[in-house]
Amino acid sequence: MDPITLSRLQFALTTIYHWLFVPLTLGLGWFVAFMQTRYYQTRDETWRKMAKFWGKLFLINFAIGVVTGIVQEFQFGMNWSEYSRYVGDIFGAPLAVEALLAFFMESTFLGVWIFGEGRVPEKVHLASIWLAALGSNLSALWILLANGWMQHPVGYVINEANGRAELVNFFALIGNPKGWIFFWHTISDGVLMAAMMLLAVSGYHIFRKQNVDFFKRSFMIGTVAGLIASVLVFLGGHTMGQYMYETQPMKFAAIEAHWETSQPADFSILTIGDLSGKREVWSWRMPRVLSFLACNNFGCEVRGVYDIQAEYEALYGSGTDYIPLMVVTYWTFRIMMTFGFIMIGVTAFFLWANMRGDITKAKWMKWMPSILILPYLANASGWILTEMGRQPWIVQGLLKVEDAVSPNLTTVDLLISLIGYTVVYGALAVAMVKLMVKYAKAGPDAAMHESVDVAPSLVGADD
Repeated sequence: MDPITLSRLQFALTTIYHWLFVPLTLGLGWFVAFMQTRYYQTRDETWRKMAKFWGKLFLINFAIGVVTGIVQEFQFGMNWSEYSRYVGDIFGAPLAVEALLAFFMESTFLGVWIFGEGRVPEKVHLASIWLAALGSNLSALWILLANGWMQHPVGYVINEANGRAELVNFFALIGNPKGWIFFWHTISDGVLMAAMMLLAVSGYHIFRKQNVDFFKRSFMIGTVAGLIASVLVFLGGHTMGQYMYETQPMKFAAIEAHWETSQPADFSILTIGDLSGKREVWSWRMPRVLSFLACNNFGCEVRGVYDIQAEYEALYGSGTDYIPLMVVTYWTFRIMMTFGFIMIGVTAFFLWANMRGDITKAKWMKWMPSILILPYLANASGWILTEMGRQPWIVQGLLKVEDAVSPNLTTVDLLISLIGYTVVYGALAVAMVKLMVKYAKAGPDAAMHESVDVAPSLVGADD
């Protein structure tokens, strides 16, 4: 229970909890914008109801996400002041752009969309929800570029006079392939998360024969978008793995429990290690597949963790274990991949069922709400893998976690704040789940009842 461990637990708590809301915000905004557009194009009242209903769930999720995200900014100064001192010149740049540009953009235009219907021109009202969705995704881009720099630092020099890393090439930072692959993977994941929300809630109402036409339309949108997004998530993850093979070979090897350098390399279907986590006891492997996953070549070499450990000791100093906790990296990757493949399968099945016949009579509809757990577990596993696989580094090859923590923190300080965050976040989680369930069950009529009915004025509104 030292300050380093407690600081890591605290940041893990706030990050994972915050990330429960981010993907849904990123994806659901686009769906609401699409529905709002279809209403203005067709004047079909069902599209307006859809925008209002799914927009209500979007707003609840957005509000909780903002509250939980603010805390993370402060932790960089309070828990990780040495990190901020050493790389703040670089890491602070994308975060500043995110706060000053993207966050204010999404918040401002979201307010226009909520309160502007019937008060501003139609095109302005429609543009506002598109700009809000764009702003939230731009916000994610800048944050992911910052995290991508931590995974693969570029465009910097070390100032020996003040002992800090300083940014010398801003365009290298914003062009970092790691950040853009993160963005591809994350935005696709956001659309998939939102699609799963549409499917889960729509299935609940279709099974109960409530607003069937409304929710059949939502179900079909979620099915098509979910299938496309799930495939894009897979492709983005594969691309990320190949870039990881080049820039973070230790993480790549740890994910696959690849102990010894080999050419070609076999893929682990199941590996059991000893209690130390550093030695294999038994494994079941597919010949040559890991080589193909690494570089699209069944014969390429994949380095093992033992050789990379020896190289890192020569580069960065002996006495440090540079191998991440392999039981975590190995299993979080497989949990993430398993749920990802399941989501590809279920969305493909739903599309087939939609095309085949009347889904309102399907008995499996009663299980639809349970599919919402799939993207949440995949998300949490993916981020645990991303961050744990980089250990012991907080910035790959540049700064270790043990050197980044604030020097004056005490165990008592951290226990108090950790317990406090856990209690507050737990209360927020309960409130958020209750609100989401309440409005999801209430259906579109309740969402329309709570909004100002300005439809008559919209029909004759000036463009």
